Amino acid sequence: MSTRNFFSVLGRNGKARVGRYVTQHGVFETPNFMPVGTQASVKGVDCERLAEVGAQITLVNTYHLWLRPGAELISRLGGIHRFCAWHGPILSDSGGFQIFSLQRIRKISEEGVEFQSHLDGAKCFLSPETSIGIQEQLGVDIAMVLDECPAGTLSHAEVEKSLALTERWARRSLAARRSEGTRVFGITQGGVFRDLRTRAAESIAAIEVDGQRFDGLAIGGLSVGEAKDAMYEVLSYHPQQLPEGRIRYLMGVGTPEDIVTAVSEGVDLFDCVMPTRSGRFGRAFVSSDEPMINIKNSRFERDTGVLDSNCCCVACRNYSRAYIHHLFKVGEMLGPQLLSIHNLTHYLRLMQEIRSAIAAGRFDELLQREKARWKSVPLGRGTADERSSQILE
Repeated sequence: MSTRNFFSVLGRNGKARVGRYVTQHGVFETPNFMPVGTQASVKGVDCERLAEVGAQITLVNTYHLWLRPGAELISRLGGIHRFCAWHGPILSDSGGFQIFSLQRIRKISEEGVEFQSHLDGAKCFLSPETSIGIQEQLGVDIAMVLDECPAGTLSHAEVEKSLALTERWARRSLAARRSEGTRVFGITQGGVFRDLRTRAAESIAAIEVDGQRFDGLAIGGLSVGEAKDAMYEVLSYHPQQLPEGRIRYLMGVGTPEDIVTAVSEGVDLFDCVMPTRSGRFGRAFVSSDEPMINIKNSRFERDTGVLDSNCCCVACRNYSRAYIHHLFKVGEMLGPQLLSIHNLTHYLRLMQEIRSAIAAGRFDELLQREKARWKSVPLGRGTADERSSQILE
């Protein structure tokens, strides 16, 4: 295998950049957002609808698919793309986030992590090598290295020790790749400590095995309990510490405000459960001065308007706020489905607007617009813990 370069930067506006990334199952534009389909399904949204709302790449989770139905079965059934009927690019989380989210039922060693299955309590062991092997067996386009994601409340010494393990696991993960078509991304950690983030950026980017380096770099360990301002402080310098020529992926973040802020600092790719999870709880993202509404509020009981007059999703084309309010009140599953589809449409339309604004040299206008809209919304300002909801998303 020769040196690989699948990412192209096509334009810049300040630190923000627009580009494209090539995989075995197609090209996706950047900046972009990946709907989260942890168990090979974006909750309540079928693949045909995902394509309709503009998704170009989706995410699955190694840990969950490893336990059920198993990578071997998925491989026998034709691989993850045929299994879930999504034929575009797929990225898989390595299972590393479960080291954080399932910390009460796991034990970490130099070799890897021993889990107690959340399904039946059975013991299972995941190493950097087995994680990459599972992801290649699934047939994903982009595989993530196994890393340790430290909690946002740990001390400098604790995070430094964790980072050293992540660095060793990263090298083993890259060495474990066997499929030439599989892109492998490294992950930086370091918590909110600038010296550790700087070290991670340098060390992970420099890892080389048999002439190969990582095909992309991810920023991990944010939105795991640290204050929002602390996350923004890391984003103010850390993306620029990563190599210019490789894609930068911010894992598990976040609100539209978080996304435009990160794009302004040079981030290219995102995932988060927020669009679908918010939809299931009745929260809809809209383009008005009030950026989020709770459709379950009584004020929508007789509202004949649509969720968002600027949206063309199936919910906004066909149904009133009053009807969707009714669906939630009576517990009909269509309500959460419609809001999930609408919220994904909102996010993916925002990504398209971001790409267009960068290309036209007017990204700062979009950035200031979104920041102004979210200024008074608690959800966009509080503790950055939304990723913790991804355990079983």
